[in-house]
Amino acid sequence: MPNKKNYILTMICPDASGISANVLNFIYENKGFITSSFNYGDPTTKKYFMRTVFQGADSKFKNLEDIRTKFTPIAEKYSMQWEINDYSHRPRVLIAVSKFGHCLNDLLHKTKSGQIPMEIVAVVSNHTEMKDLVEWHGINYFHLPSTPDNKAENEEKILQLVDGLKIDLVVLARYMQILSPKMCKALNGRCINIHHSFLPSFKGAAPYTQAHDRGVKIVGATAHYVTPNLDEGPIIEQAVERVDHTYTTDDIGMTVRDLETIILSRAVKWHVERRILLNGTKTVVFR
Repeated sequence: MPNKKNYILTMICPDASGISANVLNFIYENKGFITSSFNYGDPTTKKYFMRTVFQGADSKFKNLEDIRTKFTPIAEKYSMQWEINDYSHRPRVLIAVSKFGHCLNDLLHKTKSGQIPMEIVAVVSNHTEMKDLVEWHGINYFHLPSTPDNKAENEEKILQLVDGLKIDLVVLARYMQILSPKMCKALNGRCINIHHSFLPSFKGAAPYTQAHDRGVKIVGATAHYVTPNLDEGPIIEQAVERVDHTYTTDDIGMTVRDLETIILSRAVKWHVERRILLNGTKTVVFR
């Protein structure tokens, strides 16, 4: 039977002439059918980025491993960091949450309704507020109470879950714990966080109160990859909303939480659809 699967190629390499031509010609010569393709050459970092989705129906490709084997010479020629994956694969995701469940609830709904193509395998939390909601969705909930003395132990348990459950992505959906450099390194490129965009102006406790006291006119939210430098990882998506003098501290908090929900779901969706490529301290996002 003909191979009717769709595949997705993502790649990063030093910018040079002929990269797109060679990649697209490779698919053409093997009688694959390209359904979408995006590319970008960064004049600052001198890197080239590409995301191409193609169909294997009636092609010379036998299977995924055959495609990877045949593509390897081109990848080596251009010193690519690259992946070719089954487009229908749903990445396995672990969500970490504390007491606020707005982002978690949105991700659960959008996953269940098919809006985000992923599988939420488990949820971990240092509190129990979200336990009933998560278990109603039929998802395992792991309660890891946090104290000043068990941080390293809890992180080790989370990393064991990541390995044991074959997790592709960890999402910090308002998980109010700072990850250690060791854990950040272990989850490099596969851990997304959401926070209010008051940082760095309003760090620490009560950021909404600080913002209200300063009479801010714009509030926002930022989704980014987690790195050892707190809240300074590569930014994936941001959004802002205007506020005015009539907004109370609670009004500001509600506005920001709405933005956090939207921005985090976008970032997660783009990640699992392999639309995000790391570009040093930045990202390239093929929407």
